[in-house]
Amino acid sequence: MSQKNEECSCCRICGNKEKHEKNKTQINHSGHEELFKKRFLISFFLSIPVLIYSPTIQDWFNYAPPIFLGSEYIPIFFGTTVFIVGGIPFLKMGVVEARNREPGMMMLISLAIMVAFTYSIFASIFDIGMTLYWELVTLIVIFLLGHWIEMRSVRRASGALDELADLMPEKAEVITSSGDTELVELDKIKEDDLVLVRPGQNIPVDGVVEKGSTKVDQSMITGESNPVRKEPGDKVVGGTLNGDGSLRVRVNATGDKTTLAGIMRLVEDARKTKSKTQVLADRAAGWLFYAAVFMAIITGIAWTISIGFGIDVVERVVTVLVIACPHALGLAIPLVVAINTTIAAKNGILIRDRIASEIARDVDIVVFDKTGTLTVGEQRVIEIKTSPKIGEEEALRMMAAVESDSEHMIAKAITKTAKERNIETPSVENFKAIKGKGVKATYENEEVHVGGENLLKELSVKPTQEITTFSEKAGLNGHTVVYLIQDKEVLAAVSLADKIRDESKDTVEALKIMDIDIALLTGDSEKVAKYVSNELGIKKYFAEVLPEDKDKKIIELQNKGKLVAMVGDGVNDAPALTRADVGIAIGSGTDIAIESADIVLVENNPYDVIRVLNLSKKSYRKMKENLVYAAGYNVFALPLAAGVLAPIGILLSPAIGAILMSASTVIVAINAQRLRTIDL
Repeated sequence: MSQKNEECSCCRICGNKEKHEKNKTQINHSGHEELFKKRFLISFFLSIPVLIYSPTIQDWFNYAPPIFLGSEYIPIFFGTTVFIVGGIPFLKMGVVEARNREPGMMMLISLAIMVAFTYSIFASIFDIGMTLYWELVTLIVIFLLGHWIEMRSVRRASGALDELADLMPEKAEVITSSGDTELVELDKIKEDDLVLVRPGQNIPVDGVVEKGSTKVDQSMITGESNPVRKEPGDKVVGGTLNGDGSLRVRVNATGDKTTLAGIMRLVEDARKTKSKTQVLADRAAGWLFYAAVFMAIITGIAWTISIGFGIDVVERVVTVLVIACPHALGLAIPLVVAINTTIAAKNGILIRDRIASEIARDVDIVVFDKTGTLTVGEQRVIEIKTSPKIGEEEALRMMAAVESDSEHMIAKAITKTAKERNIETPSVENFKAIKGKGVKATYENEEVHVGGENLLKELSVKPTQEITTFSEKAGLNGHTVVYLIQDKEVLAAVSLADKIRDESKDTVEALKIMDIDIALLTGDSEKVAKYVSNELGIKKYFAEVLPEDKDKKIIELQNKGKLVAMVGDGVNDAPALTRADVGIAIGSGTDIAIESADIVLVENNPYDVIRVLNLSKKSYRKMKENLVYAAGYNVFALPLAAGVLAPIGILLSPAIGAILMSASTVIVAINAQRLRTIDL
């Protein structure tokens, strides 16, 4: 991904040039908006005397302005002033384009106003006829207005960084060793500090809850609409909004190391990268410059041959240059890209590579890693089978109680499942681990065992036929089976596996509706891969794939002509994420997976893949619409500007040309803003 930062030509005239040199990663272009607004207002009022004392305007409206000593110099004086105040900025930016050998809009504007101004000054000094002062000031005022509107639209579209930065409070309450609180600047807070977060406050740091419980609004970071419950031991992210509870948070990340800072870096990187469509638009703008200059020369020669050189010829040349300004073309793609980045960030989608985001619209197949992507990445109780003597809830309560003192992975899976189902677990006595077989404890004065097949053999216990059938079926799916035993009788059996995420089935169904193929890619066994695929309705799966072979599977699909998106979260997914045409990392993924991906999903929700594809499709549609509007305007207006319809009395003045040019820019801006209304 390119990190090249070219100097913005506007920075030369708005005072941001020094800031640009000091901070290569981020510039606040609000100064540009204020620059053009201020110069527009000044030029607008200075242009009024020029219009009042213009002979052409007087003829149109049939009036005579007051005459006094020196009144004949009003057009040249105020016209020159408007040229200096409002026109010089365009000339400076035109010089930047010329120096960078990237001719475009500013060079065309500069040529147009320079031709009009030079001719008018020459005509005034040598008294050779009509001048173009009123056209000159009108051009400059309209150009300034158009740029003001453009900068305002770009600023609003690029507001994601500002909105993210505003999420962080300036100070935080640090709890001192004496138990008192001290208000401290964020940049002075250190890791391992204890911070107090009061109800309704934005959480100032990344950390772990040590005391208190609350619900936290994480929508501004993850796009998740519902507040998330936070208890002691849970992680919290700086910038999220605390609910009704009070929290004490142990700091584990500050400054540039926080999640929010990382998100801001990714958003800024995405804002700098150019899509293929943007590169094409930039080239088209360059081509248009040469075409406009060539057409202006041809127009000048043709009109001079036809009627002789004079003000009419100059008007035609100026109008061609004005009409050809690639204003709308230059704005068509960047504005859509800026809005796209903002919408994505607000929905928990971070775009690291603009080109990958653009081609996502054409993805043929989405390949999902299993563990941590389609599944939660942790063991959970999948199914429970009980004897007639006990219900499912009571069986899970007994098993969780007996396993509560164990650190084994299976024990944690059972206790966590009980907690998720809001099942209270009573305390037990005489807990003992039976190595390689299970555990036992005294539950309500009865000895209870929990364990696997080896424990059944140890106790010489045989389950009922129903529980045996349940166990065999679970084994075929690659699940682990654990039994609950009391009084030499198997009361229940539970199957455990990496739980499939609730959103995974909806994700697969949505992709099918979009006519996109789905594949599962996992290092797990054939049994597990087949089970997950069957549960989700995925027809294609690759099982027992070694980490170093995952990218080979991606290559196989690409060799079949498929445009491949890979979704994963682990270190072993990094090569495949890099190899895929579009690499998408789940937010809970490892750092190396995130660094290898083109797009990062902040929330651990595979359905966000659907949002990525939808946003890509709808953004590209807006890009195409804007290019049609921008290019169509030039195709229609350039011949009129050159005067091809002059024989039937249709001619465009430079002022009308400027209005049409600005109108096309406004249309493109409005169309781009409509992207905000889409439903992902």
